[in-house]
Amino acid sequence: MEKTNVEVLFDWMDHTTQIIEQHLNEPYLDSLIIALETMFYQGAEESMDDILTHKLHTALEQLRLENYDADDIRKAIQFAVLKGMKEVTQQQHMMTPEAVALLIGYLAQKLTEKQESIRIFDPACGTGNMLTTVCSQLDKSIEAYASEVDSTLVQLALVSANLQKITIEFFHQDSLRPFLLDPVDLIVSDLPVGYYPDDIRAANYELKAEDGHSYAHHLFIEQSMNYTKEGGYLVLLLPTFIFDGEGSDKLHRYLQKYTHIVGVLQLPESAFQSEKNAKCIVILQKKGKNTEGPKQPLLVQLPSLKNTRAMEDILNKMNNWFSNYRK
Repeated sequence: MEKTNVEVLFDWMDHTTQIIEQHLNEPYLDSLIIALETMFYQGAEESMDDILTHKLHTALEQLRLENYDADDIRKAIQFAVLKGMKEVTQQQHMMTPEAVALLIGYLAQKLTEKQESIRIFDPACGTGNMLTTVCSQLDKSIEAYASEVDSTLVQLALVSANLQKITIEFFHQDSLRPFLLDPVDLIVSDLPVGYYPDDIRAANYELKAEDGHSYAHHLFIEQSMNYTKEGGYLVLLLPTFIFDGEGSDKLHRYLQKYTHIVGVLQLPESAFQSEKNAKCIVILQKKGKNTEGPKQPLLVQLPSLKNTRAMEDILNKMNNWFSNYRK
């Protein structure tokens, strides 16, 4: 069987990454960054020795980058990143499932369909897969921003965006520290879950814990709100337990005070490795002078994302809901 474009690209990325990995004795993900940069610049970095330079130029001769579109490139990078993540066990090295990123892109398009241009921000972008997926679905002028604390992930996100020809301004920093960024129209993010270790920084947040470490996912919601315009939207991937776990009363009060809860989409457990990893998509609108919440929030229990007929049925219902919400 003939290989797909994505398979051909992945094979090239994987093979080239392994050459670099063996030659420089670097981890897979760090070697992947060098492979992708070689692909983007169509040449090896000047600081490399002659043997590796020759091997990379030989590999480049096998590749015609102009034959592949942004979608092929993004998916191939995604497979290469997933391979690299299997070799490391760090909790933050988790990628948003492709089908979930596409669904968030659909919601982003629906929420902003009347706007000709938007500014969008992901404060916890990881490898940038979700943000680039969303940007590729929005048929409008976009200014995109992203932040990530992990240096390997932010380098992967940058070179991935460059290869897809999507312009994103990246911040490499702790995303719970202040940004040099004006508020945006839309925030999309798969928020990190767990405790935030910096109690001094956390003390500046309304959603800080009364004692002990605060929850990073609570602080990230508040930080996301800080950088959203009045009337702007947030489409957040959150752990299912967030609404009945510890600190949920405080979170409820915060959301009631500052947001309209537009919708909650419960994702099927089959989309995640285990029940405790289950997540939901929460759609919020930041309150403003002329905003009002929906008469009835969009509440959806999603079927298996592989069940195309059931998904079509749900999407039709969601389209109807959005057409009424927009009246």
